Amino acid sequence: MKAIRFHAAGGPEVLKLEDVELSAPGKGEVRIRHTAIGLNYIDTYHRSGLYPLPLPSGIGLEAAGIVEEVGEGVSHLKAGDRVAYGAGPLGAYSEQRNAPASRVSKLPDAIDDQTAAAMMLKGMTVRYLLRETYEVKKGETILIHAAAGGIGLIAGQWANALGVTAIGTVGSEAKADLARAHGYAHIINYAKEDVAKRVREITDGAGVPVVYDGVGQATMAASLDSLKPRGLLVSFGNASGPVRNFDLGILSAKGSLYLTRPTLMTYVASDAALQANVADLFDMVASGKVKIEVNQRYRLADAARAHGDLEARKTTGSTVLIP
Repeated sequence: MKAIRFHAAGGPEVLKLEDVELSAPGKGEVRIRHTAIGLNYIDTYHRSGLYPLPLPSGIGLEAAGIVEEVGEGVSHLKAGDRVAYGAGPLGAYSEQRNAPASRVSKLPDAIDDQTAAAMMLKGMTVRYLLRETYEVKKGETILIHAAAGGIGLIAGQWANALGVTAIGTVGSEAKADLARAHGYAHIINYAKEDVAKRVREITDGAGVPVVYDGVGQATMAASLDSLKPRGLLVSFGNASGPVRNFDLGILSAKGSLYLTRPTLMTYVASDAALQANVADLFDMVASGKVKIEVNQRYRLADAARAHGDLEARKTTGSTVLIP
């Protein structure tokens, strides 16, 4: 079968479509024929070396497909089942793969394959952010950066469903319209407006109890300045580059603030935690409270172009690769 692999860290051009031998699934594994594969910003961190991997390596953490064969000891899945996964292991950019059955979830009929591939990692991320890292409460006002991105569009809808007022940041009027249509009560165009100043105006000077920041270096200062005293900055991504050489004294100076750098993999480390997260996600999407926008589709062979467009901020919502 064919899979995307890379032999050295670097730009999108290091991604190559190669022939790969695939063995029968081992004990506790299932072989999945992929029908759609999710593209996520963390994939660019793996490719670039920001998150170093032993090389050569496959890439991708999220996909949907059909179970082709089950290994010894697998009882909850069978050949023909529609399934999806969003927390790895690496290797989703492939026509087929073997995966641990305990990390794979059977899809409900209400969710199609492309939607599933586009929502698993991003949706699971939103769930742990809003329900565990900081459990948002009805009536609160929160700030979410990159509101028109894949995570941002899901987060706006999920927050709205929970009775939370979401402020979102975007970089263009087109993205502002998209975010408004997905649950955001207030939009700040960071290309034209001072983010922290607008947050203060929206909250009558109070600031917000939590900021969800997947952008990183470019938004760090505005995020901190948008928080109320003892507020929490959740820095969960580095789309603009990682935050380096951070002075902890800033947290005290700006009001005894809290800062955390969580990852999905920690929150779904156990199989039970993963399946609880997925069950909540499936319920939200199947109910219609959260709709998944698949706004870009690329062939698997064009993974390098997809990475380039993602990093150039040419995409909105979710993107899938089609084997």
